[in-house]
Amino acid sequence: MLKLMIADRDPKERLGLRWLVQSCPLCFDPVLLAESTDEAMAWMEKETPEVICVELDMIPHHRWHSFLHSATRYGGKIIGMTTEATFQRAKQAIDLQAVDLWIKPVSPDRIKRVLNRLCRQSAEKRDPHRVFDSGSQTSLSYQALFIDSHPDEKPGCLWVMQPEQVEQASILLDYLKDYPFQTQPHLFPLGDTIACFFPYQGKREGKNDHTEAHRLLSDWETHQSSSLIIALHSSTEPHLTLRQRYEITRGALELRFFTGYRQVWIAEELEPWRSIDPFLTPSEQREWLEMLDCFNQEKIKDWLYNHFLQLEYPFPDPALLRIRLTSILAQLRRFMQTYSLQEINHYESAYHQIFTSVLHSPLLYRIVQDLLLFIYQLFDGAEESRSQSKVDIVEYGLQYIENHYHRPDLSLQEIARYVNRNESYFSHLLTRKKGASFRQILTRIRLQHACLHLEKTDWPIQEIARQVGFNNPNYFSRIFKEQMGQTPRAYRNQKKIS
Repeated sequence: MLKLMIADRDPKERLGLRWLVQSCPLCFDPVLLAESTDEAMAWMEKETPEVICVELDMIPHHRWHSFLHSATRYGGKIIGMTTEATFQRAKQAIDLQAVDLWIKPVSPDRIKRVLNRLCRQSAEKRDPHRVFDSGSQTSLSYQALFIDSHPDEKPGCLWVMQPEQVEQASILLDYLKDYPFQTQPHLFPLGDTIACFFPYQGKREGKNDHTEAHRLLSDWETHQSSSLIIALHSSTEPHLTLRQRYEITRGALELRFFTGYRQVWIAEELEPWRSIDPFLTPSEQREWLEMLDCFNQEKIKDWLYNHFLQLEYPFPDPALLRIRLTSILAQLRRFMQTYSLQEINHYESAYHQIFTSVLHSPLLYRIVQDLLLFIYQLFDGAEESRSQSKVDIVEYGLQYIENHYHRPDLSLQEIARYVNRNESYFSHLLTRKKGASFRQILTRIRLQHACLHLEKTDWPIQEIARQVGFNNPNYFSRIFKEQMGQTPRAYRNQKKIS
């Protein structure tokens, strides 16, 4: 332990600073108090404290050289304190070779960081092989995080943390180096994250790790006005190497996709991701076509909120949710083509931006919000295209087919009437643009949905035929075999085997 002397005329300042030092896990004991220059010089001669916090305003001009002599002879590291941000006080701090100058009022965070750094420097001076950061000499290296080459690793707690702004990772690293942890960790900067390994001392258990992580979270937000997410793994199971623990803990950071930052997660207590079917079902596809066709903003908002923002733990795999979101983007792409919006740079650029957001944004609620705003933009553009008669008649008709393919009575005449065109003319446009007749396109769409039902459900063949618009199951089976090269039952069995 190091001796600390606090020399200040104000008793509240002295006692307050002592309380702050003693309430933090800092290596100072005893904490000496002095209310005058004479008392401070006496303590320096008697106790030779390693760290001195001295109020420069307290030292009279005629005693300055005497105090400077005593500080040089008996004192250790000096921190100057003053209420005057003047050149004279700065010059005095330089003469004392002070490690820092605190202009009152000074923040508790700065006090803790400076004193913790002095503790660390003192300990490194006494024991140069003691590890405090990733640059120290230690048997624990980056290799242990990525290769199972350390089966006899000592027990400890592994933290992996990530700042909300990736560019703040280097600032976070510097902050951690000076942070007053109870046990100084090994620090491993890893691009956008930082891993910290806290070796347990003696019989120390990880009971306080969660509390200390929350304290760091709060202190960091006060210091930087930004957020962190921290995952920790305190298991001492001998069969887990540090690499395995790192992978588990790093994976726990993915929970931010659902919960955001400002979180501390205990990695070994988490359940595996829940499996879901990432693709829209045929009924969901029809629902989206109807919502888009009706420009129903409220219904779309409710749908997205219910399916993505009301999820409960254990959460589904984020990768599967991203795939599900791309299925929605496919519906939006068809909508854009219907109203020729892909030909307008503004909408095409916005589509690519939302696609990138779906694939890479770390937070689900931001993706949903971006998606909603994009859909609202598309509705505005579609209204304008409709008013200027820029609607793609063929895509508009195909959208209607996708929405009503399950009806056995769906006809070319009905679709032509829907798009307000002559039946023969619309048939000509459809064949010219898609290279297939209405009946061929309708059959292809029906069989696509039939394949999905065969793969995803246990419905009887007769029920699947009815669901996709065939009144006669035998006719459905014959058409299916002609187009797919095998019967519906054989197709289902093949998919189950694969």
